[in-house]
Amino acid sequence: MNTNNSRRSFIKKSCLAGSCFCGFLAIANDGRAEEQTDSGKLLMQEWISTLLKSIDDNTEASQQILKNCAQVHFQHLEMEKVLKPYKGDIGKFITFLEKEWGWKIDYDKNTGVLLANENKGYCVCPMVDKEKGVDSSILCYCSEGFAELMFSFVSEKKVKAEVISSIHRGNDTCIYKVQL
Repeated sequence: MNTNNSRRSFIKKSCLAGSCFCGFLAIANDGRAEEQTDSGKLLMQEWISTLLKSIDDNTEASQQILKNCAQVHFQHLEMEKVLKPYKGDIGKFITFLEKEWGWKIDYDKNTGVLLANENKGYCVCPMVDKEKGVDSSILCYCSEGFAELMFSFVSEKKVKAEVISSIHRGNDTCIYKVQL
């Protein structure tokens, strides 16, 4: 199956799963999406959960679409501003991740491989309820994309990230393998 057919299939599945509902949510809120209630957040989390379960076929197209979603979160958090002090200094960035975010980092300078352990017993994704969680490993592709964006920005070169341990895959914590 070519990429266009995979994307077309993904979009079709998304609409069938309820993705086309997103415009109605904005209308129901009179366009005030930022004024979400707890009920509205629960609706969004359940909606996203249903969508993710419906597309959890792990095709290359669905993986790439989720990975691309990381860009929205990266921009929303203004990560370039957050990461600017560490640009070009991976050691300083590692210290930041360990001290400020509580991550555990293992970095082999010779191979350029970095293992980044979030060191948390829950998924940190803001799109899911940390208590209920979204039981979908496809969500991890978004996390891979976010890790790639962060480490690419800091190292000033394109990097490859892979989730090798994940709460959504039944592990105790989320760990990324980053090839610098």
